[in-house]
Amino acid sequence: MNHLKEFIDYGIIGFLIFMSFLSVWFFIERLLYFRSIKLEEFSNKEELEVKLTDYLSLIATIASSAPYIGLLGTVLGIMLTFYTMGQHGIVNTKEIMIGLALALKATAMGLVVAIPATMMYNFLIRRVEVLLARWDIVHAAQKV
Repeated sequence: MNHLKEFIDYGIIGFLIFMSFLSVWFFIERLLYFRSIKLEEFSNKEELEVKLTDYLSLIATIASSAPYIGLLGTVLGIMLTFYTMGQHGIVNTKEIMIGLALALKATAMGLVVAIPATMMYNFLIRRVEVLLARWDIVHAAQKV
């Protein structure tokens, strides 16, 4: 059962930390790309939109799946706590509460990853909308 506890602590939490790192990495990458983009170089709006939305689905996927991964860690942690209680006949409230608190940290971590990822995704989507509107303005002025 120690393997399951280590899987929860290092596997689930580690994976959530990795997901958080990825979402921040691609958020920064997208911001830098948005700053360097030259709208005049794109003659096709669809091509511009494809370039602007690269990696956004990854950030959205992280934002939507992180709470579920955290919940998985919590469920496994609670199962481990109940299994240990049954196996050892533990009725000690202190040990039960410690086990449940440790299990809930996975859900908390999932939310800590998901909330900023959602905010980053929404921020980037708004930037995409603004850049596409600016492309329309630049190309409308060129037609006149």
